[in-house]
Amino acid sequence: MPTVTTQTVERQAAEAGRKPGRRTDEVIAASMLSEGIYELVIRDSYVAATVQPAQFVNLYPADATMALPRPFGVAKVEGDDVTLIYQIVGAGTQEFSGLTAGDTVDVLGPLGNPFDTGKTANYVLVGGGLGVPPLLYAAQRLSERDDGTQVTSVFGYRDARFADGLVRPYADATHSITNAEGNVVDLLNDIEDELGHGSQKPIILSCGPTPMMKAVAAWASKRSIPSQFSLEARMGCGYGACVACVVDTPQGRLKVCKDGPVFTTKQLGWEA
Repeated sequence: MPTVTTQTVERQAAEAGRKPGRRTDEVIAASMLSEGIYELVIRDSYVAATVQPAQFVNLYPADATMALPRPFGVAKVEGDDVTLIYQIVGAGTQEFSGLTAGDTVDVLGPLGNPFDTGKTANYVLVGGGLGVPPLLYAAQRLSERDDGTQVTSVFGYRDARFADGLVRPYADATHSITNAEGNVVDLLNDIEDELGHGSQKPIILSCGPTPMMKAVAAWASKRSIPSQFSLEARMGCGYGACVACVVDTPQGRLKVCKDGPVFTTKQLGWEA
């Protein structure tokens, strides 16, 4: 009987017009970007071909005592290889930090709703901490367009600027700040004139800690700048069955994994 590879399963699912289920992917590379922050590259042709900015994948720990998967935003796609960037925050991510090339990991995805990038604009990517990786992929995809779309990155870091070099090939302008220097709203104030007088109107795409995103929403709302926010949440299943990642909104309680993770300022009730 011929061997059925992960790539075969993914291809057959795509041809049948459905998403493949949980599967085992090969680890292509793994490294530490800065203290406590790691990069993991897996080979998954289905994710590589279909994932949109702000969608995520679930990775499952091999330790059976940790039943829940961990969600990771996609940071880069190159061929069939998918890059994830994460921080060690618990036992699950600690386990993933020990993976090396040639190991395997169980994966489900891509999941969730992506950013809406249908308009030609100057997309201002405002990220904080580990909210930055999904914005890296947004920058990659936006930079591939030839319709006049521009990319401006505005990243806030605790200390090490681990992603500036990663976003620079895709961004028309790159700005960053550390906690010791200020915050992303300070940066937005610094570049406000630049955004207001550019050839393209700005649209903000943001991901990071909720207090940061609420501050960004207030700043953008006062200036009538459209904004979208990719929420971070602890997700149990990733597709809306467990109701572990609900968020209170003016429309009621919504599931971050299924209704999001991307929401507009109005959906969240974050207008200034």
